[in-house]
Amino acid sequence: MRRSKEDSLKTRGRILVAAREVFARGGVSRTTMEHIAAAAGVTRGAIYGHFAGKADLFRCMREQVKLPMVDVIDAGLLGSSDDPLTGVERYLTGVLDALQSDRATREAVRILAFKCEYVGDFERDMARQLGKLTELDEHLERAYGAARRKGVLRKGVDPALAALETCAFLVGLIRLWLLDAKGRLVRARLDSLIRAHVEKNRG
Repeated sequence: MRRSKEDSLKTRGRILVAAREVFARGGVSRTTMEHIAAAAGVTRGAIYGHFAGKADLFRCMREQVKLPMVDVIDAGLLGSSDDPLTGVERYLTGVLDALQSDRATREAVRILAFKCEYVGDFERDMARQLGKLTELDEHLERAYGAARRKGVLRKGVDPALAALETCAFLVGLIRLWLLDAKGRLVRARLDSLIRAHVEKNRG
């Protein structure tokens, strides 16, 4: 019985990896269960034994990786007691480092950004992303507020507006980073770009 359960979990994991790779190549809407089954080396029936359908498979693939911008909002990092602005910079750098170092995370973010049409059953994931970005915005607003109280935020900067600007900066930066595979636009200047974004708010 235990061996059968282990085999089932391995099959499920293989299907999820195959789905991520096929989604990344051909897009979610154009990918069929037959494509995923062929890539995983299983039958369509085996996929349906683990997942209710493509939307369910997509969500499970999405939940298998921790997306740094959406899932991993380190309140301690954003709320650095010594210098909240340095904490914000470390957070932004950490998000891009996660994309650079982990292929599964990178592929999942690429799928979410460029390879999925958020209609029908997939609308739920867009709402989830917005909810997580709203949570990030709240953490950032607290960090910028702490920076103002410590006297390191530039005079006249509104913490709420600065937080929203950083959210928009991060979303745009990730999309540019993904597009810039040859490193001709932002990848070579990533650290400087992040530092400039944060430092312009420093008093």
